[in-house]
Amino acid sequence: MQHDRATGLSLELLVRGARCAGCLAKIESGVMALPSVSTARLNLTTGRLSVAWQDDRIDPRTIVQRVIDLGYQAQPFDPSKAQAVIDQEGRHLLICMAVAAFAAMNIMMFSVPIWSAHFNGEMEEGTRTMFHWISACIALPTAAYSGMPFFKSAWNALKKGRANMDVPISLGVLLASSLSVIETFRGGEHAYFDAVAMLLFFLLIGRYLDHALRQKARQAARDLLALQAVTASRLSTDGMATSVAISEIKPGDRLVIMPGDRIPVDGSILEGVSEADFSLLTGETAPIALGRGQAVRAGALNLSGRLVLQASARSDDSFLAEIARLVDMGEQGKSVYVRWADKAAKLYVPVVHTAAFLTAVTWLLLGAEPRVAILNACAVLIITCPCALGLAVPAVQVVASGRLFKRGILLKSGDALERLAEIDFIAFDKTGVLTLGQPQLRTHGGVSDEALTQAALLARASRHPLARAIARAAGPGPAIEAAHEVPGCGVEAQLGGLRARLGRASWVGVEHAQSEETELYFGVQGQDPVRFCFDDTLRSDTLHTIQSLKVRGFQPIILSGDRQGAVARVAEAAAIETYLGELTPFEKAAYLDDLKARGHRVLMVGDGLNDAPALAKAFVSMAPGTAADASQSAADLVFQGEQLGTVLEAIDVARAAKKRVMENFWFAALYNFVAAPIAMFGLVTPFIAAIAMSSSSIIVTLNALRLASNRNREG
Repeated sequence: MQHDRATGLSLELLVRGARCAGCLAKIESGVMALPSVSTARLNLTTGRLSVAWQDDRIDPRTIVQRVIDLGYQAQPFDPSKAQAVIDQEGRHLLICMAVAAFAAMNIMMFSVPIWSAHFNGEMEEGTRTMFHWISACIALPTAAYSGMPFFKSAWNALKKGRANMDVPISLGVLLASSLSVIETFRGGEHAYFDAVAMLLFFLLIGRYLDHALRQKARQAARDLLALQAVTASRLSTDGMATSVAISEIKPGDRLVIMPGDRIPVDGSILEGVSEADFSLLTGETAPIALGRGQAVRAGALNLSGRLVLQASARSDDSFLAEIARLVDMGEQGKSVYVRWADKAAKLYVPVVHTAAFLTAVTWLLLGAEPRVAILNACAVLIITCPCALGLAVPAVQVVASGRLFKRGILLKSGDALERLAEIDFIAFDKTGVLTLGQPQLRTHGGVSDEALTQAALLARASRHPLARAIARAAGPGPAIEAAHEVPGCGVEAQLGGLRARLGRASWVGVEHAQSEETELYFGVQGQDPVRFCFDDTLRSDTLHTIQSLKVRGFQPIILSGDRQGAVARVAEAAAIETYLGELTPFEKAAYLDDLKARGHRVLMVGDGLNDAPALAKAFVSMAPGTAADASQSAADLVFQGEQLGTVLEAIDVARAAKKRVMENFWFAALYNFVAAPIAMFGLVTPFIAAIAMSSSSIIVTLNALRLASNRNREG
């Protein structure tokens, strides 16, 4: 438990068992009903429940007990334990699925001869009964183990007086297993052990795919924390530097930041001059000069000089921590997206239970034996098992993600394709998205070959990104000896007995620099300085991709943290009419919130840390493979390579996938509409019901495989 400055007290719990938007709403509303609780926020992707309350009238154990009473498990939140729980759940589902598959294959070796004998009568009763017992020895332990994910979920729901989709699934498995054992004892002709194994196998496929796709969305928080230094050098009153954990840093502490270190907390410069790379935070490609009195933010990379920083905030209150909170909130909003399968499944539990109960009662009233009535009710439960419904989305996702993977696009979120198919607005970051993210010397800048050759002698002695661009433009060659890099200014050396400088305009001797340009100056003593201008090169297919998006009805915009002039040049080259520059991460996220309020469903494509909140806030998001780790984690899709056209490919595949999903849903609905009455009238046995159920799953899967063909490309 922690003291929260704004709300008094706070608690973070790891909640297990919450899988859908209904679980989220139930837990949050249940905890909020406790007295004095001001906020209760559950993140489904991480399982973290954050609770804040005003005073000490509530014992934290009361909050834990409330979550448990709602039917979920809760314990103090520990990121390492949370990840261990997630990994353990995934391994368990995979093992359960493998066991069910192994059992289904082996049981079929005994079921196929029984099926054949059913039509030609060549198998004796003793042989058939022996085959049934062998199948039972395989199926019953399999059902007990592989069915555990469903049994536990169903039991937890029933204990709290509610039902979920796992209740009829569990009931169908138990009834089919029990009736099969009874029939085997009686020497009956039919047993349904094969149906039990196949049923569990197909259901576990859907459950594991959902888990695996959701797990990929849990990386953003860890990646953001990785950008913060674990320790920092704090200066004592006598000037001694001591290494301390960043959690121990308080406002007012003095910290030493060496070249190559990331700034650990927000603060202001007390001593030293340097340059810092803020590109991950702001998107601005040019390093920023730092000097006494200048405010800096956590996460920026110190490039050249030693700095003494006075902390102005704790690590939890830093700019980087605020970005992490925005990402967390964006992921939560994304989690409440209700999938189409969940909507359809809400009707499944009451309708199927009612149909099975009425079937049993009706057959009993008609004078049938209890065994016949239960067999028909069991057939209803099995034939209407939501395998096709459960695979409608995952099957399409697997095929679509495979097709996207071949094009270098990684699908990270389970429902990303569904959302991508519905977008009506696209926002691009500039640096690293529309462009390659690497400054290039402007070829038409009027710089002579001699000036370029001389400047390159100094540029090769520097790590500055703009100096490296000059060195690349000049090609291989030597670096000048005894070059000296002045922190925050540039590189200085003797060239032919004269002082030569490459760096900031004022340092080289230029009084009026064009601030809208990304530039460096090269000056030799007694000569006029030479100005080098830099551009961020467009990806080779950016213009074609933007034009293709316009043909599809989109009007792309640019949201960038870079300078307005640099953004304007890229917008003109890419034929994008609307662009905004010099935006903070919070302004980008706020702009997307405004678009959402106006009814737009936005695709955000970004790569910097400053884009992470916007990527998480967007209706759906993409990031290039060169993006910051936190941005890749916050995005729903990641594309590799230098082609922006992969964004267009992803949209086309998403639209085709939506068609396949809707076709699967319609088929599943039609299948249940026809199959349920047939089972209720006693026209199928549980064995036939299992075959029908498996066939419906196969049809759904085959329909999904149509996505693998490029002929499905949308125009």
